[in-house]
Amino acid sequence: AEPVRIESGSGVPADPPLTDAGRRQAERLADWLAAESIDVVYSSPQRRARETAAPIAATRDLEVVVEPGIVEFDVHADHYIPVDEIRRTDPEQWQAMITGEWETLGGESPAEFRARVVAAMDGIIAANPGRRVAAVCHGGVVNAVLGTVLGIEAPLWFDPHYTSLSRIVASRSGVRSVVSLNERSHLDGTRDRD
Repeated sequence: AEPVRIESGSGVPADPPLTDAGRRQAERLADWLAAESIDVVYSSPQRRARETAAPIAATRDLEVVVEPGIVEFDVHADHYIPVDEIRRTDPEQWQAMITGEWETLGGESPAEFRARVVAAMDGIIAANPGRRVAAVCHGGVVNAVLGTVLGIEAPLWFDPHYTSLSRIVASRSGVRSVVSLNERSHLDGTRDRD
C-alpha cells in the first residue's frame, strides 16, 4: 500500500510506514480477500509491506512470515519517492528505473534481483504444496515474478498500482500460469479512490 514519502539525505536505508491512504488501501485489500481461503501470508521485510500484510493475516488469525528474498530492488536507497511522482517530476530517474539502471538508484542489477526474487518465490511455492499463499511485496518484485512466468525480459514492464493483486498458480511440476494482473476492484469500487 502507499508509503510515506521520504527525501534523500539521511544516509540510511529508507523504510517508510504507510500513509493514512495506504492503511485504508491495506484494509480494503483485507476486506476484499476475506471470503477467500488463504493458508499463509508472506511479506517482504520492508515496513510498508509488513503493514499491508498485517490486516490480511489478522482476519485469519495468522502470523505474517517475513521473506527477505522478496524485498524491493532499491532496499538500500535512503529515500522513497512514489513511482507516479518520479514519472512526473524526474524523467532521468524514471528512465533509469524502467531500463534497469538500478545500481545508480541504490539497488542491485536486474539480473541479480530477478534471480533472488524468483528463487524466493520458488521457495515459497515449494514450502506450501496445495496451499493458497498471499505474498505481499513490491512493484519490482511483481514485475520480476510475472515477467519470468510470461517470458518478459524487461525489468519493469508494467506499473502495478499500490495494493493491487496479481495472481499466479503453480503446479508441483514447475509450471506457472498468470491468473490475473494488477486487480484493483477493491480500490476502484469505492468512492474514496486512495
